[in-house]
Amino acid sequence: QVQLVESGGGLVQAGGSLRLSCAASGRTFSSYIMGWFRQAPGKEREFVTAITWSGGTTYTADSVKGRFTISRDNAKNTVYLQMNSLKPEDTAVYYCASARVATMRDVEYDYWGQGTQVTVSS
Repeated sequence: QVQLVESGGGLVQAGGSLRLSCAASGRTFSSYIMGWFRQAPGKEREFVTAITWSGGTTYTADSVKGRFTISRDNAKNTVYLQMNSLKPEDTAVYYCASARVATMRDVEYDYWGQGTQVTVSS
C-alpha cells in the first residue's frame, strides 16, 4: 500500500512559479507510475502529467506542456511538479496519485493524496 501527501501549494501571481511535492510511504514507491491531476471548481478532474518508475519517460497534457515538469527521487520517495509561467486557469486542487501502469486515466490510479490548493491570481 502507498500513502501520498502533497505539499507546496499556495497563492501566486500569474507568470510565477510553484513547486509541488508528493511524499510517499511504502517500500514499493519506486515501482509505481506517479502522476499529477488537478480539479478546478465545477470541473472534472483532469490529467496533468505522469512519470514512469525510472523517471525515463514522462507524459504531459498539452495544456501545461512546456510549463510544467514532473520529476521523481526514488531515494526520497518523492515526486515533484515544477510549475512555471502559471496562468489563472491553472487554479485548481492538485493531486498526486500512483498507478501500476503508465496511463492518463484517473480510474487506473490506485492511491491518491489529499490534494493541495494552487491559486493563480491575474
